[in-house]
Formats: sequence, structure tokens, C-alpha cells
Amino acid sequence: MLLSFIIPCYNEEEVLNMLYKRLNKVSKLIDNYDIEFIFINDGSKDKTEEIIEEFIKNDNRIKLLSFSRNFGHQAAVSCGIHYTNSDLAVIIDADLQDPPEIIPDMIKMYEETKCPIIYGKRISRDGETFFKKITATLFYRTINLLSEVQFPVDTGDFRLIDKNVIETYKSFEESPKYIRGLISWMGFEQKPFEYHREARAAGGTKYTLKKMLMLAITGIMSFSTKPLKISLYLGIIAIISALIFSIRVFYLYLFQPNLLVRGWASTIIIILFIGGIQLISLSIISEYLGNMFNEVKKRPEYIIKKKIF
Repeated sequence: MLLSFIIPCYNEEEVLNMLYKRLNKVSKLIDNYDIEFIFINDGSKDKTEEIIEEFIKNDNRIKLLSFSRNFGHQAAVSCGIHYTNSDLAVIIDADLQDPPEIIPDMIKMYEETKCPIIYGKRISRDGETFFKKITATLFYRTINLLSEVQFPVDTGDFRLIDKNVIETYKSFEESPKYIRGLISWMGFEQKPFEYHREARAAGGTKYTLKKMLMLAITGIMSFSTKPLKISLYLGIIAIISALIFSIRVFYLYLFQPNLLVRGWASTIIIILFIGGIQLISLSIISEYLGNMFNEVKKRPEYIIKKKIF
């Protein structure tokens, strides 16, 4: 049986040597599986590609897929899944926040349960700011509230998936992809493997606030039409509020005209309120239209400039 480590990398020259040493050590503890390492260089601008090429000279289990530019973490993971034909695959980031040493226990859990998806569930998150932790918590709860499919909370892409999941994923053509959402959408049984998430071994996070927001928007828009319904509800609330305010203004006009500044307050408040609702609704609609626009273009999810197998 074949086991693949799928490792997306972006500007990870500071941590790659440590990553390879730890993964190589873990691979020697895994019996009954042939091992391969699939590194995806997501358009790195440092020496990430050169370092992986050096690994290849001494280890024929390593494969390299190098993008023509930075297409993003989700595209890199997607590429790794597309290029594996293994019986099991473990998706793990290069930053070593998810400890490779727990992978043998995840495999043991898979062999005991035959559950096709074993996902890493963080019970603590070292080295992350309060802002990062609270926004991540809010995101997972929000997407579950809005989505028709329920996703495991406090998880990333660190997980073990079997061949059925791998082959099913390859059939998805949508872009952009929210991978942990698609894997949940498949409906296969999932089991959590709890662990303590460590701080980055070296370097800084590549997930900027902008990238986190884009991932959140992709996740919500890909698995729910509820935001469209929310804009409808906001419109209804706006109409009701405007009616109530109109009744209040009419009452003051008849019985307490000295308290009423004629015309100005009611006009400004109603314009601001209705205008805000319209802008929110148009923004939501534009996101869905933008996704449709990207789908219609049928551009590739990523472009590979170099392949070393």
C-alpha cells in the first residue's frame, strides 16, 4: 500500500530542512506502507524549490510540483491530491505547526476504524495571537450557521484521507475550492484526532488577514445561498423599520410638532438605512456573480512549470 505526504510550500526555506528530517523520521515508523513525499512549491520567491531539489538527489521517494506563480494554499493542496494515486494521503503544511509525529497514530486510528477521513482537531493553538484565535473560532461557527453542510470546527487541512476520498475529490471541477468544505460535503464518515497545535518552527505566517478573509468568503459562498436570503431579510427589516419610523414622524407632526425638525432627520436616516441595506445586498450578489464569472472562464486552478517525479 502507498501513503503520500502532501506538503504545500510557499517561501518555507527556513523550515524545510527541519520538516524533511522530522517527516523522514516518522516515515521509518510506519510499517506496511510505501511512502512518497509530494512537495508543491506554490510560486515561492526564496530557495524553497532549490532545497526540495536537493532532497530529491538523496531520496527517490520525493516528488516536486512547482507552480508558475503563487496560486494559493488551497490550489497547492488540490494539486497534491490530483497527483497522488496512493491508498492513503496525509495533508500537512510545511510550517510544522501540525506535528508530523502524530501521523502514525492517525494511521493506526484509520486502520482500527476504517474511517475514510481522520481530521486533526486542535485543542490548543500555540504561537497565535488572540485576534487570530477569536477570528478562527468565529469563522467556523459562522460558516456552520450559514452552510447547508456542517463542517468540523477548529480544524485546518491537516488530515488523513483514503483512496475513495482522493478519487472523489479529483472529480470536482469548481474553482476556487474550499477543500475542507468539499471533503465534508462528500458525506463520508469523519473522525477527529485531537492534538496540540504548535507555533511555527521558523519564519512567519503566509496567511495574511486578506488571505484569511478571502478563504472565509470562498467557504461561505461555496456552500450556502443563505447570504442571499439574509439580504432579503435585511430588506424586509428595512421596510418595516421605515414604516415604524414614518408612523413616529407622523405622530410627532400631529401631536408634538415642536419636537420635530421637519424633513431633515427622517430623510437622512431613511436614506442611510436603506442605502446600507442595498450596498450589503449588492455586495453579496456580486460575490456570487464573481464566482460564476470565474467558473465560466474555465481557467486552470493552477499552472505547473516544473515536475520532478
